[in-house]
Amino acid sequence: MSTLVGKPAPDFSAQAVINGEIVKDFTLSQYKGKKYVLLFFYPKDFSLVCPVELVEFQKLLPEFEKRGVQVVGCSTDSELSHLAWVNTPHSKGGVGGVTYPLVSDINKTIAVNYGTLAGTRTTDAAGKLTITGELIAYRGAFLIDKNGIVRHEVINDFVLVRSVEDELRTIDSLQHFEQFGEFCPMSWKKGEKAVKLTGESLADYLTKGDK
Repeated sequence: MSTLVGKPAPDFSAQAVINGEIVKDFTLSQYKGKKYVLLFFYPKDFSLVCPVELVEFQKLLPEFEKRGVQVVGCSTDSELSHLAWVNTPHSKGGVGGVTYPLVSDINKTIAVNYGTLAGTRTTDAAGKLTITGELIAYRGAFLIDKNGIVRHEVINDFVLVRSVEDELRTIDSLQHFEQFGEFCPMSWKKGEKAVKLTGESLADYLTKGDK
């Protein structure tokens, strides 16, 4: 699948768990014109590694909220699995205390539309379906602006756990550019000097380490 960057984020209507309650007909379009969205995919509820990521997103949720960003998680588990997971304490492998939406992609259509679904499906001449691997989501993350356009995407294999702080840096970079028209260089952090892409300033930036 080609990149979604620069294109409208695929909308969906699905069940989700928000702040410990099941919500029907959850959509991304409800945030259009109001908030940025950080939509992230993860493989499975009740797995060994995924709780670490989800708990870290919750820990840093105030930082996302300060930036006007709605965090949304999604996996191919059911809404009932999500509900059980958010009601399970950390000491027992749960993500108790997670309040942001966890979307149920039980039909796997959301993961397909975002290019994050692992596993392959083939059908032979007799119509027999064969599935190789598990049809679950890779660790994908998509930053969607207020106009509903995907501005950043990254998809990791299952074994590559992402950095939540890297997502915050990406958001800061986009918002800095939108406000000031300046590009944020490698390892830039909020509050540091950025670069206007004129020949002189770019040359200054590239050679400053030689002075």
